[in-house]
Amino acid sequence: MHPLLLLLALLTTAAAYLWYLGEPVNWPAFASMSAFYTLIYYVGARAVNRKKAEKNDADGLMLAGRDLPVWIAIFTMSATWVGGGFINGTAEYTATQGLVWVQAPWGYALSLVIGGLFFARTMRRRRYRTMLDPLEERYGKRMTAVLFLPALTGELFWTAAILTALGATFSTVLGIDLKTSILLSATIAVAYTAIGGLWAVALTDVVQVIILLLGLAIIVPFALEYTGGLGATWAAYQEKFGAAASPFPSREALGDSYWTWWDYALLLVFGGIPWQVYFQRVLASRDEKTAVRLSIFAGIICLLAAVAPVIIGMISATMDWSLMEAGAPENASATLPWVVRYLTNPWVSVIGLGAVAAAVMSSVDSSVLSASSMGIWNVYRPLVDPGLPDSKLAKLIQRCIWIVGVAATLIAFNVGSVYELWFLCSDFVYCLLFPALVCALFDPKANSYGALAGLLIAAFLRFGGGDSTLGLPSYLPYPNDFPFRTLAMLSGLVAIIVVSRFFPAQTRVLRKD
Repeated sequence: MHPLLLLLALLTTAAAYLWYLGEPVNWPAFASMSAFYTLIYYVGARAVNRKKAEKNDADGLMLAGRDLPVWIAIFTMSATWVGGGFINGTAEYTATQGLVWVQAPWGYALSLVIGGLFFARTMRRRRYRTMLDPLEERYGKRMTAVLFLPALTGELFWTAAILTALGATFSTVLGIDLKTSILLSATIAVAYTAIGGLWAVALTDVVQVIILLLGLAIIVPFALEYTGGLGATWAAYQEKFGAAASPFPSREALGDSYWTWWDYALLLVFGGIPWQVYFQRVLASRDEKTAVRLSIFAGIICLLAAVAPVIIGMISATMDWSLMEAGAPENASATLPWVVRYLTNPWVSVIGLGAVAAAVMSSVDSSVLSASSMGIWNVYRPLVDPGLPDSKLAKLIQRCIWIVGVAATLIAFNVGSVYELWFLCSDFVYCLLFPALVCALFDPKANSYGALAGLLIAAFLRFGGGDSTLGLPSYLPYPNDFPFRTLAMLSGLVAIIVVSRFFPAQTRVLRKD
């Protein structure tokens, strides 16, 4: 079946099901969302037809034939990071925690710039297919399969955060419960991703970024009318949060969480580098210069794209919701879609919620494709079927996309905060995977013994601090406000370097720069 017809059938079935249940659905908004997804599917299907020959091999599906021009590469990189977790999470924490704790926008922007300056050129020059390829060269296929676990966990949490944001948006605009909206959103997003490769993802990202930026720009002026304009809103926000209204850290604003703030800051900056969604675009670039440029420009766009969500978060924090029939947002993750729906007129609301959906879709397709690519290319192929041809590999990746999508959906069902899950996905990647990637690329003596020691030590120290989001208890007596995540990362890094020199393994022949 043609993908566009498949989408229309899916949306019609969903509409009939909601009508049968008697849900109080906002049908004009549902129609606008359907039109948005139809447009995205159309662009994706056209991209697949244009690149049909490339789609049938691994490079075509995973890396768009390594032929992404710089302008498309910048759009798709920006769209991937400026997703549902980015805009919904930024608005959520601005409204509930104060601007000082809104670290992710500038943290991820810095991670893109640092990745471009120090990692992108080397990775593109060596023509890897995934982020795990240098780890496989340095540490071997079995150790790489182990290191795939934190990478997969990060992608699953990332995708779950995105689906939660999309579910909250659909729940608000359509008037249906959160779990139903997450399931509907996940089905649409995963189905779209399984149809096309990176070319389809990249070209739809162009449309999605344009819709996102225009939509958010339209929302802000209407919503500011309810809080007296930008100046009055900022004054009220400062009065409410005090020192925490400033984005800069201070003892007054952070109190007993000062070093925790720095722990999170380093986590976001360096934990935002070892991601397949990032390196997939780097490796798909036409050349090394494009890989570097797209990283730096995407970092700048990430910062600019955070301005509107921050203002929306301030509006939500200073708005007297008792004046509105709907009341305050029903949960923290609904902050942005709540403002968009109830503090704008119906037409602007539809445009704004389309912008949120655009942001979410532009990230979820990239995330599930990245996790599936690593799983099949770096785990299944070397350990199960070393002679796997590219044509069969592409089909296996498409099937794996559904598995990753289902797993992420199950996680999203149990998430209360988009921002917390968004942090958590970089947490594990920062502590467990970043040291291994740095040593694989820049330490010629690093080996599998060191990588295993580094992973075990980092995991012991990281999980010793517990995690409230996952309900994990702590078992190490860290003092309050102790940066144990950074301790775990640095300890893992040192362990790889030291153990590799005490227990040298047979030198592996690496690709020359």
